[in-house]
Amino acid sequence: MVLEEKGVYTVHEFTLAVKGILTSGQFNDVWVRGEISNFTNHKSGHRYFTLKDKASQLQCVMFKWYGNNLRFELEHGMKVLVLGDIDVYEQRGAYQLKVRAIRPDGIGELYKAYEQLKNKLAMEGLFSPEHKKSLPRFPQKIGIATSPTGAVLHDILTVIRRRYPVNLLFIPTIVQGEYATQSIIDSISALNKTDADLIILGRGGGSIEDLWAFNEELVARAIFNSRIPIISAVGHETDYTIADFVADVRAPTPSAAAEIAVPDRAELANHINRLGDRLIDNQRRSISDMASHLSELEDGVEPRLFLERLTDYMQYIDEMTQRQVLSVKRILEARESVFNAHAGKLDAVSPLGTLARGYSITLKLPDKTLVRSVSDVEKNDELEIIVNDGKIKSKVNDKEVCTWK
Repeated sequence: MVLEEKGVYTVHEFTLAVKGILTSGQFNDVWVRGEISNFTNHKSGHRYFTLKDKASQLQCVMFKWYGNNLRFELEHGMKVLVLGDIDVYEQRGAYQLKVRAIRPDGIGELYKAYEQLKNKLAMEGLFSPEHKKSLPRFPQKIGIATSPTGAVLHDILTVIRRRYPVNLLFIPTIVQGEYATQSIIDSISALNKTDADLIILGRGGGSIEDLWAFNEELVARAIFNSRIPIISAVGHETDYTIADFVADVRAPTPSAAAEIAVPDRAELANHINRLGDRLIDNQRRSISDMASHLSELEDGVEPRLFLERLTDYMQYIDEMTQRQVLSVKRILEARESVFNAHAGKLDAVSPLGTLARGYSITLKLPDKTLVRSVSDVEKNDELEIIVNDGKIKSKVNDKEVCTWK
């Protein structure tokens, strides 16, 4: 009777009933602190893990559309604060927390998240020197993105007014808290739509939690994608944020950023004065050199000096002529000696020398072919015999072969 009065649930109906109670709103937008275990980064992009403490554990899921905004990667044993809504996974009848946001819990976890993002961006090349933009030497308009309250803006304005007054464009920016990340991104975007040629992004010192907005990946990418050079001046001299590594120049303090951004007009004036003094000295030396040269030219056209120089040049020409003649003579003598040596070698093999020693050359007419053997002629052939002082015409009467070889 009790079952009939209350009704009988199916498993699915009972699960839905429990789900309706749990998801009625009491456990929506809840923050839960715990330690991550059994972490799985599924290939679908969803993240599954167990959140536990010393006494209990809670199943959690973070769907990829929320995980895309995660500023660090989850690890086993990491202590975190998670924001989500309670839900029931119907197929297993188990309640779980649908996580929308995760924050590291404690300074140690913040540093871990900081190092994770730093290594990731370094691998992508966001810190590489070749991506750094040069700062303008004489900026005409400087954009400043910082909080309207506090000493940072005052320090920057004081230094710039003292050193080198320029046009300033101030964008009030939230630099701490839940809305700081988007505010910084919006300020950089707004300044990039202006005619500013330099941006100073700054805030005062604080704890790692206070400076955390400048360690956000979205802020780092906004700085990297800025078309205008950015000077990062976040925290004190010993504070380093991700923004410092991505920015084109890192300043240890906001005041130092202002000194980097603009030159010192006193130093410029001194430099201009030094350049003016050097220019005057150079002009004086140039005028003195020209005057000396002009004086030499005036002396050169005086008749007596002109004649002296003319005779010197004439004597110099005579000396050079004599040197040229002697040089040509030595060259001819050397060439003649070489010629005679070669001529002597030719005489040694010349046929004329052979004729002078009593030998003769016999040619067979009419073709004047050289007779080297008795076999070259026949009886009654006409011959021409060349001797040292002339030619002899003859005819072959007989021939005899000699055997003295």
